[in-house]
Amino acid sequence: MPRAPTTLDAFNAVAEPKRRQVLDMLAQGERPVNDIVHTLGWPQPQVSKHLGVLKKVGLVSERRSGRQRLYRLNGAQLKPIHEWVKTFERFWQHQLERIKARAEQKLRESRGPQRELPQEKERKQ
Repeated sequence: MPRAPTTLDAFNAVAEPKRRQVLDMLAQGERPVNDIVHTLGWPQPQVSKHLGVLKKVGLVSERRSGRQRLYRLNGAQLKPIHEWVKTFERFWQHQLERIKARAEQKLRESRGPQRELPQEKERKQ
């Protein structure tokens, strides 16, 4: 079965881990292609291929400065992904609360019944 095209939308484009690495770099600011090649240690054609896909779906834009091509992240184009992922936040938030409660319980048990956690003292005041 042939692979689905990766240039349909941002979701498909960021499904590739290497493209997410490129996005991580560009989140730090605009970069020339040679800087991306050097930092990631990938062959230039591979970087250009991934930049091309990201550019086609609108996640990255390109401008020329003399002989260089500079790439930058179009963060607003990530909003649909953010909105979709945000719908699942309640699942990991719940897990974080459970982890925190369990860690606090373990700490209380290790300190014994006579000692309280600092935040418990603050609540009583």
